[in-house]
Formats: sequence, C-alpha cells, structure tokens
Amino acid sequence: MATPRNQLLYFVFLVITVTFSPELSFSGETVSSLPGFSGDLPFNLQTGYITVGDSAMFYYFIESEGNPRKDPLLLWLTGGPGCSSWNSLVYEIGPLEFDLDASLEGGLPHLRSYDYSWTKSASIIFLDSPVGTGFSYSTTPEGWPSSDTKSADEAYEFLLKWVGENPQYLQVPFFVGGDGYSGIIVPLITKLVVEGIEAGVLPQLNLKGYLVGSPNTDDFIDLNSKVEFAHRMALISDITYNNAKKHCKKNYIVVDPDNTQCVLALDDYERCVRGIWQNHILEPKCTLGRPQDDRWTRRSLQEDPNEFILSVPQVSNLWCRDFNYTLSDSWANDNTVQEALHVRKGTINQWSRCNQTISYTKDQPSVVQVHQNLTDKNLRLLVYTGDRDMVVPFVGVVQWIKSIKNAANLTLSDKWRPWFVDAQVGGYTRKYEKDSYYLTYATVKGGGHTAAEYYRRECYEMFNRWVSFYPL
Repeated sequence: MATPRNQLLYFVFLVITVTFSPELSFSGETVSSLPGFSGDLPFNLQTGYITVGDSAMFYYFIESEGNPRKDPLLLWLTGGPGCSSWNSLVYEIGPLEFDLDASLEGGLPHLRSYDYSWTKSASIIFLDSPVGTGFSYSTTPEGWPSSDTKSADEAYEFLLKWVGENPQYLQVPFFVGGDGYSGIIVPLITKLVVEGIEAGVLPQLNLKGYLVGSPNTDDFIDLNSKVEFAHRMALISDITYNNAKKHCKKNYIVVDPDNTQCVLALDDYERCVRGIWQNHILEPKCTLGRPQDDRWTRRSLQEDPNEFILSVPQVSNLWCRDFNYTLSDSWANDNTVQEALHVRKGTINQWSRCNQTISYTKDQPSVVQVHQNLTDKNLRLLVYTGDRDMVVPFVGVVQWIKSIKNAANLTLSDKWRPWFVDAQVGGYTRKYEKDSYYLTYATVKGGGHTAAEYYRRECYEMFNRWVSFYPL
C-alpha cells in the first residue's frame, strides 16, 4: 500500500506536470499522416508499445478532439478474443472509416474522416489485447498463451504504466469500455482498478464507470437466449419453440442425446436458422463455398430433396459486410502503413483483423457476479446492444441485468422508454440505481453485433450523453 508521504510526492509531481506543461506530452510516437488518407490527420494520433511481462502491448491513442484537459479518458478493448482494436477504431467508434468506392479502384485501401467519432467527447486508448492480437506480441514462447484472467491482468498493468507515462490524464474522469467478447474482460479490468484504488496503488485513476456493448457475459445465458430470440424474431415457429422449451427444460446447451423430443426440437431450430447471419439477422449471410459433406452431394439431394430446399443458396453478386473487413487486412499488412504506425519490424508475420489462431483459455465462463459486486461501488455502467444481434441476443442481456437488479436491490429510476436522435427513435432504454451506483441499459434499434458498427451516429450520441452525465 502506498504511504501518505509517497502519495503526497506523487501528487506534487502530478500538479507540476499538468500545471506547468504548456502542451500535453505523450509517451507514444506521433502519427501525423497515414497511407491511404489524403493529407494530414485532423486529430492527434499516437501509437506505441508498453512492456508488460514478456509482452509488448501495442496501442493507438487518439486525443480528444474536444477539450483533452477535461474530457474523459477511455481504455477500449475489442472482442474476439483476438480482434485488433483497429476494428473498433475504423468500423465502430473512431474518427476514420474506409472509403469503399475509392478502394474498389485497386491499390492500397483508402481512408477518410468520420465525423461522429467518440473521440469528439473523450480521449481513447485503443489497446491490442490479448497478446497475439493486432500488433501486440510476446518476446518469449511462454508469453504467447493467454486467458480471460491473464488478459485482464495485462491490460490493467498496461493501463498503470501508460498513465504513469502520461500523468496529465490522471485527473480526468476515467472509463473502461469494450464490446463483444470484451464484455468478459472489461468488468474484470474494472474490478482490478477498483481494488488498486482501494489498496492505494499508484498511480491513482479517477475511475467513474465502465461500459460494455453487445457483451458476452455468461456462457449459459448468452447461448440459451438464442432460441428465445429466434422465436421472438419469427425465425422459428411456436411449435418448435414450445417443444424445445418443454422437452429441453430451457437448457439448450447441454442436451441428453437420449432426450429424443429435445433433440428433434433443436434440430428444427437449427434448420430454421441455418441460413441466418447471426451478426445481423436482416443482412445476407456470405457463403464462400458449400460445406464439404455428404449432405450436399447430388446423391444426397436425390434421397432427401428437403435438404436442397433448406440449403443456403449461393448468389455470386451478393454484397456482404464481410467484404469491408478485407480492406483492413490489405491496409495493415502494407509495409508503408506499418512504418507510419511505428510497428516494430519482424514482430508480426501476418496482421489479422481478428486473429483466430491465438492460444487462449476462456477461464471466466461468467462475470455476472463481478458486475453484481461492482454495484456496491460509486460507479456508472452502460450496457448497450443491437436488437437484431443473434450472437449476443438482447434477451440474455436483459436476463442477467434483471438478476443483478434483484440480487443487488437496484431501484428502477427510469422506466422503459425510447431514446431519440434527430427526432427519430434510436432505441430503447431503462435505468437502475442504488445509492451512488447507476446502471443504464440501452438497445440500438436495428443494430447488430456489434451495435456501433451498424449505427455509428446513434451510438456516438448515446455515448456522448452518457459520458456527459445526461439522460439518453
């Protein structure tokens, strides 16, 4: 635990650093321009590495385009696990986007500014975590394997080192955020920050809350909610849903193979949702090739023509959102891009937007209890999800929020209502509270997985209001 003398000395150092520095200084390297972007960047971008044990954790830092001396600081992690924070920066919440029309002309993909960036209201550290994600790497073979627990621990150590090198941000409000699988990691990091503050660990962050979008939270709840979601969205019939609910006893994950009625009901469910793209049930599902099994052979189709009727048709000229993602791989693997980003040569063989080859152990199947324990702290939590997301359906999100509400005796302070952007419904929201703890839940109307990728403007307005302590 830090002694009062050490705390005083550190505070004096902080005051001197913040008060007498005419300009904010940074530990990373400045990136004033990027290949594929015309002209200089209209925002302050820094990139760099922070050493954490055997790992070199890469990050993009974008200074707030508002008032960086007062605006909040946000540590942001993308899900996966294994998806680079570049994914969030360019597709979801950052100030850049790919120019698809210009990029179709060939050559290096083109970038352009995006107006409704969360960096209008906050300074954001986009962290490539865990190790093996994006440009983050390990210097030893033992350092490559990761897990939920290790990922959170490394992110927390990264954070302390980063703010130690950038002490001007210790006085501004601090938030932890992420989406997708980072719904597991974000509350774990928040818990570590709270424990560090209570133990007097220096430097002391000005933690105000955390936020999770389309968040994985509890394996059992998340996966089980898919069947109910499919029924609510009219993807399966009443008969199929009622049979599954009755015979599977609302457990669609661990199924007894001898429970014939449950198996048949789930088989009907699978047939109905096979052709649905779960990231967004209203968008096309891309199939680059048909599955290579007997079900798809001509003989099989002759024996069971229903398989043909229920199969996923191939459409050669079908636009798919996945096409956008290939631009990131083409762009980030270019040598001039990596030089501009100050990437260390020889540390990454092939950059992937989402690295599916990382060695990773999911050792935290649920963080509901972590969320519940944090209700005793002076924190604010924002949970948001797209209402057309079948990867992490809103049905499950509502379920675990209600369990926290009941266990922690939270009070409903803002009943279910629409929230608006430009006089149009952006989604729906409700709010719970207890003492100085506040939990805001919001849907993004028409959003998929993750919500900010589909409705960037609406999600910016939602974040800006929440982080500014305004009602949605």
